[in-house]
Amino acid sequence: MAPAEFAALWERLRPSFLQRVEDHRIPPECAEHLAGIYLPLSAWLAAQRNKPTLVLGINGAQGSGKSTLADFLGRILEAGFGLRVAALSIDDFYLARAERERLARQIHPLLHTRGVPGTHDVNLGLATIRALRSAEPGTLTPLPAFDKAQDDRRPAQEWPQFRGRPDAILFEGWCVGTAPQPEEALALPVNALEAGEDADGRWRRYVNERLRAEYAELFGEQDRLVMLKVPGMDSVFEWRALQERKLAESLPPGSPHRLMDAGGIERFVMHYERLTRHILAEMPGRADLVLHLDGNHRFTRIQLNR
Repeated sequence: MAPAEFAALWERLRPSFLQRVEDHRIPPECAEHLAGIYLPLSAWLAAQRNKPTLVLGINGAQGSGKSTLADFLGRILEAGFGLRVAALSIDDFYLARAERERLARQIHPLLHTRGVPGTHDVNLGLATIRALRSAEPGTLTPLPAFDKAQDDRRPAQEWPQFRGRPDAILFEGWCVGTAPQPEEALALPVNALEAGEDADGRWRRYVNERLRAEYAELFGEQDRLVMLKVPGMDSVFEWRALQERKLAESLPPGSPHRLMDAGGIERFVMHYERLTRHILAEMPGRADLVLHLDGNHRFTRIQLNR
């Protein structure tokens, strides 16, 4: 993006951009730094469109800022480039709690906890993306929604709907685009959770097989992949705890919820650790674009692979 193009776009979008910064509770002094990343990234994405609907996968570890990035990209693409954008999160395709309880009984107890491959309704994800890509101008496509505070899927009548066919679909999630691990990498546990509750490797092999099977088809819908690369697992725990605090603060006082304390978050993140380490090692070399983050959530480098 040429400097003059950036300046003109920034001038036009500045008021709404600053409002989004405030809405996300981002320090206002970070606005120009973020604009210097998000506006050129949106221009790059708009230039990638070589079909009626482009699907962008956004990968990033817990708390890395995937939903924030998707929100800003969607608004910039709409207001700055005239595109219609549908935003999806893999979190909204979690299996209902009752279904995860069934998996926990029949396959492995660790599948009760949402997050890893095997705990999403992949068929629903595929159906939603394909329905959006083939929609007619007046078609209403329901977009699934999951309530993390209740740890269950919202009733279908509460799902938002997208009218017509979008020009771009932003599909974000911590495991979006993940490749399966080699079989030999599954042999040893990576943390206390795996050592104590998956000593025979049955859970991690089931997760890996799901990546090799139906998740490969889901991720095959992507046309481009952007990765938010975090510094390491310490940041994942810290940022995931921050997410939980923000979610708690957003709830009305006294409302019932199933949110986690620090111990619960530590255990929760252990479910993700194996694949998070695998993603950090493997994905940067093949994602179309990698945004490197430091421990303060600031972008330090942009890596364009193609």
